[in-house]
Amino acid sequence: MKFHYARSCSMPFCTQRRIEFRDTDAAGIVHFSAFFPFLESAEHELLRSLGLSVMQPLDDGGHLTWPRVAATCDYTGTAKFEDLLSIEVAVEHLGTKSVRYGFTIRRDASPIATATLTAVCCRLTADGQLTSIPIPDDVRQRLESVASG
Repeated sequence: MKFHYARSCSMPFCTQRRIEFRDTDAAGIVHFSAFFPFLESAEHELLRSLGLSVMQPLDDGGHLTWPRVAATCDYTGTAKFEDLLSIEVAVEHLGTKSVRYGFTIRRDASPIATATLTAVCCRLTADGQLTSIPIPDDVRQRLESVASG
């Protein structure tokens, strides 16, 4: 998936994606399941733009990571092969240990889907142990910079 930064959007971060043939079903319409990888890639783009990662290295050889615990997508329109989608992203809620992203996906400026992803901040040790932890202050500040409202 290739994403490009889009300059105008109504949320704090926006990227674009052109629909590829593999994203479509037999009717040539984007399959509902294809939207979830679009969301994840847009989340990764957002984090990279903030100098973060979904696998942020820690000084002790472990990683700060963000496993997803919930995902929703409501569809209000369709997209087809070669359509260019704008995917807008904002932090809707920032808890002690979790973040919920809100997404609006548009085709030709018309919304075709709204979605959310909720991820929990975790420490992944070098030996594979995963433990939820409070979001570090420096990470929290960066995420707050793309909060909605």
